[in-house]
Amino acid sequence: MSISSGLIQVALPVPLYRLFDYRASFPLPAIGCRVKVPFGPQLLVGVVTAHPETSDLPESKLKPITEILDQTPLFDKTLWHLLRWAADYYLHPEGEVLHHALPILLRQGEAALSKPIPYWCLTEDGESAESLLKRAPKQQLAIRLLADGPLPAAELREQGVDSPVLKNLEQKGFILPYDIRAQLQNWHEQFLLHEDDAHYLNEEQAAALSTIKFAENARPFLLEGVTGSGKTEIYLQLIQDVLSKGRQVLLLVPEIGLTPQLLRRFRRRFHAPILTLHSAMNDRERLDTWLACKNGEAAVLIGTRSAVFTPFKSLGLIIVDEEHDTSLKQQEGFRYHGRDLAIMRARQEQIPIILGSATPSFESLHNALTGRFHHLTLKKRAGNAQTASQHVLDVKHVPLNAGISPQLLQLMEQELRNGNQVMLFLNRRGYAPALLCHDCGWVASCPHCDAYYTWHQSDNRLHCHHCDHIRAVPHTCPECHSHQLVSAGVGTEQLGAFLQQHFPAYKTIRIDRDNTRRKGELEQHLSAIRQNEYQILIGTQMLAKGHHFPDVTLVGILDVDAALYSTDFRATERLAQLYVQVAGRAGRASKPGRVILQTHHPENALLQDLVNNGYHHFARTSLQERKALSLPPYSYQAVLKADAIHRDFVSQFMEQAATICSGYGAPDLSVIGPITPLMEKRAGRFRMIILLQCNSRKHLQHYLHQLIPAINQITTHHSLRWHLDVDPVDIM
Repeated sequence: MSISSGLIQVALPVPLYRLFDYRASFPLPAIGCRVKVPFGPQLLVGVVTAHPETSDLPESKLKPITEILDQTPLFDKTLWHLLRWAADYYLHPEGEVLHHALPILLRQGEAALSKPIPYWCLTEDGESAESLLKRAPKQQLAIRLLADGPLPAAELREQGVDSPVLKNLEQKGFILPYDIRAQLQNWHEQFLLHEDDAHYLNEEQAAALSTIKFAENARPFLLEGVTGSGKTEIYLQLIQDVLSKGRQVLLLVPEIGLTPQLLRRFRRRFHAPILTLHSAMNDRERLDTWLACKNGEAAVLIGTRSAVFTPFKSLGLIIVDEEHDTSLKQQEGFRYHGRDLAIMRARQEQIPIILGSATPSFESLHNALTGRFHHLTLKKRAGNAQTASQHVLDVKHVPLNAGISPQLLQLMEQELRNGNQVMLFLNRRGYAPALLCHDCGWVASCPHCDAYYTWHQSDNRLHCHHCDHIRAVPHTCPECHSHQLVSAGVGTEQLGAFLQQHFPAYKTIRIDRDNTRRKGELEQHLSAIRQNEYQILIGTQMLAKGHHFPDVTLVGILDVDAALYSTDFRATERLAQLYVQVAGRAGRASKPGRVILQTHHPENALLQDLVNNGYHHFARTSLQERKALSLPPYSYQAVLKADAIHRDFVSQFMEQAATICSGYGAPDLSVIGPITPLMEKRAGRFRMIILLQCNSRKHLQHYLHQLIPAINQITTHHSLRWHLDVDPVDIM
């Protein structure tokens, strides 16, 4: 090795299970810094992982680095260990894991320097300007949003207020730019804004708060509280305690849609920089937020799953809200679970972590019942709210209109006449899940998937919700040329159209992915619902999670029967969680609530247990069934998934992979497959899986680390892709 240079080991964003050696001049870039290096015909941004003394390559083949991009490491010691541990546990290439943890601009080689985050605030004239802007709804919205205090331009844009609107308001003298830097630097000196906003805690809440504050060990806390029990108020009071010590807080939420209402509540309570991090932000905003947390300028970060990789100067608490939600699991690329990595990070940081849910995942509940987690329960709703009464409605032999029974329509009419709101849950977008020919039976099917098109009547299109392929609705049947094309089944669009006709005196709103695509639309719709502009609410899962609608007194759940007989062993758990979350929207304030579940199977044991005994009893009974069958959380799983453009390419690869997996002959390793999923073809690719299951997590990891190199040696067609999913939440 040359005296004038040394060796560095670099992780690169390539799908290879190895690191790469390069030459660098002294002083060597520190571990955790980015460097730009030649890789084949291109230049890549990599992360330095080690300073080895020797290399397996001869010196003549060692290429020099092109540029050092950082003078100091981007990751602190704890986060660095977490990322490398995650790469090892999920068996994902280390270079891709490290790059996944970086904002996109840093992956592209930009300097790790922040720009001032643009904020806006109201002027004195602006505080009374809303009534003057009746003909400018976007400007009115901006004034309303800024009434609670200064907001970043990025957040205003997410809620539908773009730059031209802000410029107009500035010219009128109603708003002006706000310098956030002083607050960012000194937030810990005066972080409490409205102490009077703190709610009185009932006995259960006070006991839970006290247990968390004075716990003597670092075990995670599972806060199992019925919907409306006041978990968020406990979060707020814990955060107040952490901020008073000058430390920071990370709050993970499953979806972007939950962040606006949380932000409003947090900002009313705390005079401190509360930032967000999620996929709807642009690259510059994400980098500035990432750096603000790293430099200690952010007090609280509310983010989706990838926020778990954000560096903090002094992290003091992690909260995972709705910890059961499957969207916390990354389903593409680096398939990590945000909740599980948050638990590991809290352990390494030696700080408390709170997992909150009305319907805990079976994994977390098992950990709580076996003593690995502290288990805290809130069985009563906060304030004067009473638990909604729950009823199963048998709809066999009952005529249905757009999926609604006459009995439910009658109950809806009663509540609407009393000035209340009604919410209907149907987890199916579009007008109908299928379009068929009444004469010959032809069904409109996606050519790229083993699935039917969904018919969207409003814009006259057929849409495959699996691969996003869209085509126009044909004028006649392609098979028999009949004009008798009819819908089969009911979607939210059809339900909304029927209710507008049936209840013309009341306004109906639909909340699903189809009508909340534009920025700010979801928050505008939710705000209108809270102001009682709409009386009938129709929605998919987007409407079911975490929203507080005090005037909703009746919730109708229309069609969940398919989940009762799914081949996925987790289906009943998810159905129960969804049912409880949807039911929790009823009677959240002083008004009593009712929940009506329509079903063709009222005798089903799951439904009876859930309605009569609640999720608490259902979950514990189901855990005993899982134990008898040696299913997770009493065993551990990994799934090998492969897909290719031709069925033979996949089956040949998977047969060889199955032979390798079975070759270990280990008594505690079960190899199931290759299996063809029910939807074999998706987005033009044929799929197969192999399920690996073991009663020991340690043993499973040992097997997987031997399998990966062996499977990598299989010769495959260039179109074949395969990956390993450790701790899967969706096997098929």
